[in-house]
Amino acid sequence: MNKTGRRAHRQPKAYEDTRFLQSRDARALRILAEYLEPLYRFQRHNVQDTIVFMGSARLRSEEAARAELAEAERKGEGIEAAEMALRLSIYYEGARELARRLTAWSKKLGREERRFVVCTGGGPGIMEAASRGACEAKGLNVGLTISIPDDEFDNPFVSRELRFYFHYFFMRKFWFVYLAKAVVLFPGGYGTLDELFEILTLVQTHKTRKRMPIVLFRLQILGRG
Repeated sequence: MNKTGRRAHRQPKAYEDTRFLQSRDARALRILAEYLEPLYRFQRHNVQDTIVFMGSARLRSEEAARAELAEAERKGEGIEAAEMALRLSIYYEGARELARRLTAWSKKLGREERRFVVCTGGGPGIMEAASRGACEAKGLNVGLTISIPDDEFDNPFVSRELRFYFHYFFMRKFWFVYLAKAVVLFPGGYGTLDELFEILTLVQTHKTRKRMPIVLFRLQILGRG
């Protein structure tokens, strides 16, 4: 209480002032937080490096695609699109199997550090497939999600302790590349192409000096008839 008998107003400390932290003036602090907080968690869980999986967020698993095709045939509409989704599901299953095998192999290395950890953008499609494969091998995997206007998607296969949520695209891109020992790219859209050419540019200009294989994953898809 002050001399007037009123409770004194306590000014919050700067790091407790959410209004300030969300302001333009604190942007540098928010950027720094998106570097330091992931770094803290990667070190805590001994994640030494990663293998990054990138690709379309719209691909379905074979099981889901078959169910959608059956529903389309029942309704008598959307059959062609459902058939295409089923053909493309081969990439979902390919990413899932590759991530499963990679995780099972990395667990046999017998090191204290976690090496070659599967890393994705934490969303659906290829990202879900890779996270799912790593989960099926009973290994940790990283999900670097981003806030965008689209509906939020919860990838249930991302390891809870390594699930990140970014505001700044460039900080998310930094963490994709910084720990990566290799990048595997599946068919995708603008986001996949953006990541591919940005990584290629970093390699070409020697901004990243480590050896980092970039693999374009391709499977033969048979058409109708």
